[in-house]
Amino acid sequence: MATWRRIVFALVLSLAAWAAASAREKPHVWLEVRSPHFQVVSNADAKQAGKVADQFERIRSVFHAAFPGMSVDPAAPMTILAIKDEKTFKTLVPESWLEKGQLQRSGMFLGGMDRNYVLLRLETGEEDPYAALYHEYTHLLLHQNSLTIPTWMDEGLAEFYAHSEIHEKEVWLGRPSKSHVYNLRETKLIPLSTLFSVDYTSPYYNEQNKGTIFYAESWALVHYLMLKDTMEGGHRMGEFAKLLRDGLDAVTAAGRAFGDSSELQKELENYLQQPIFSYLKMKTATEVDDSVFQTRELPLVESSTVRGDFLAHNGNYGAAKDVLDSALRADSTYAPARESMGLVEFYQSHRDEAKKWFAEAVKLNSKSYLAHYYYGVMSLNEKLDDSQATDVESSLRRAIQINPTFAPAYDALAIFLAMRRQNLDEARMLELRAISLDPLNVQYLVNSGGILLALGRVDDAVRVGEHALKVAKTSELRQVAENYLDGVRKQQQYLATLREPNKQAGAPLGEPTVVGEENAAATPEGPQQAEQPSSKTATPIDEASLGPRDSVEGWVSDVKCSAPAVFDLTLETDRETMNLHAENYFRVAFGAIDFTPTGELNPCTDLKGRRARVVFRSVRGRRNSGVIVSVLLRKRSASRP
Repeated sequence: MATWRRIVFALVLSLAAWAAASAREKPHVWLEVRSPHFQVVSNADAKQAGKVADQFERIRSVFHAAFPGMSVDPAAPMTILAIKDEKTFKTLVPESWLEKGQLQRSGMFLGGMDRNYVLLRLETGEEDPYAALYHEYTHLLLHQNSLTIPTWMDEGLAEFYAHSEIHEKEVWLGRPSKSHVYNLRETKLIPLSTLFSVDYTSPYYNEQNKGTIFYAESWALVHYLMLKDTMEGGHRMGEFAKLLRDGLDAVTAAGRAFGDSSELQKELENYLQQPIFSYLKMKTATEVDDSVFQTRELPLVESSTVRGDFLAHNGNYGAAKDVLDSALRADSTYAPARESMGLVEFYQSHRDEAKKWFAEAVKLNSKSYLAHYYYGVMSLNEKLDDSQATDVESSLRRAIQINPTFAPAYDALAIFLAMRRQNLDEARMLELRAISLDPLNVQYLVNSGGILLALGRVDDAVRVGEHALKVAKTSELRQVAENYLDGVRKQQQYLATLREPNKQAGAPLGEPTVVGEENAAATPEGPQQAEQPSSKTATPIDEASLGPRDSVEGWVSDVKCSAPAVFDLTLETDRETMNLHAENYFRVAFGAIDFTPTGELNPCTDLKGRRARVVFRSVRGRRNSGVIVSVLLRKRSASRP
């Protein structure tokens, strides 16, 4: 009998240990809820996940009614990660958020050309249960509509709409936040001159003590200005936005639109002491038919891929690889996991590894438009044989076919054709399609102008540059547009001096001239212009820093091209190494000295290993550097010393 008791007792212990181990090993259950406009991925229950989808649909309908001219549906897919517990939430946030003294947040918006993410922590105990949701959706719409605004206004507007209440036939916008009012009454306000200059790197945005008051005061200022404008028929907020669109910096624009900051500070302090705060009521219907929502439990490979892809977009590459590795262990044939792994490598500039992952994703799932797109983009600057070029072109065309609203694929295919000097008319139409999908994308406009230059339509290229400058929203984008416009205007001036001779000779304007030894000296070598080096490799060069023309002869040891037509050439001479640059190789004269080339010359693939004479303008203060005017090749038979 004792023996049987020991056996039964041992069996009970074994079963208990097995049950405990199973409980420990059981993965979290993740659900997906798909509504007409959103995808919600959550480790909460179906009811909570469905409520998140419902609220996003309702806030979308509110913005659609309130701002009929605003695009409320981003071109890139929209995924909401709705996290039920703090432990899982902390595995997804930026590492800097976990440092001691950092502001405690309950959500974030992450925008990208291929996907938009919102991360939310549920059950935060906040006074408004959907405040974080509405806050992040406001960010999404502001960024989606290319509204470049200062940090205080970005966060102030998000907080203004965060504390809204959505009822069946009425919406209450801008309800006061009790916690913000309390904090502002108990704490000295940030001087508005400081508030207006805060950016996303500032301690006022990131640190717990300073960040709390920054968010509160940003909300208060927006609330005060919007309610005052509404009640008194003012337009200060609109005037401020217009000044930003016109190119003024945020501090100067604030001074013009709002007046003296010290006076505005007094008005704001008085406003915060009032006993009652008003808010806006808007009559609108926000019915949502949740019967069309689709809910399913996600397999481990899918839930891990979504989280890994989010971490990749958020720049947490180590954690992303760990999560994606677990996804691939669950199912090695799941193409989206390989696509996301490719993004991890792509964002870290590991080109060979990234291309391998994207190529595998393409083979596994021809319906992945992002895999096709990235595989094509990774190959743009490589030397391709005819078969490889056909594969790249096919991948980019397939990406467009799968997702006809994905503007980057049209842009990439246009660049591919333009770089190979093929089907330039089609390239132009593809770039126009990209622009129609994203009208305020300055880079697409500049790329379009480069194609017009290749077509010899320099006057049209100038007009495109002028338009790009008008729509540029940031100082960086304005610099891109100004650099491009400066170059094409000088090209326009240069071609004007050649117009009569070219008409007499019957040569097309704007095309590089291929020459023989007898007339090489008379070759038009392009405009005497200040080329602008790529912002990724050097700081901008202005005309004053350029020296006179010079020439050097040597062997081309390396050539790098990047979109739209940036051209970097390394030339080894008998005495030194020259690093030479052109912002647009369409504006460089390519030719030959002692032979007549056959076929078309591709600057990105046909120069490496060749002997060449390069005419350039030196850059003061930069040894062995210059901007390229022309490149003239020698015979291949010329041996390297």
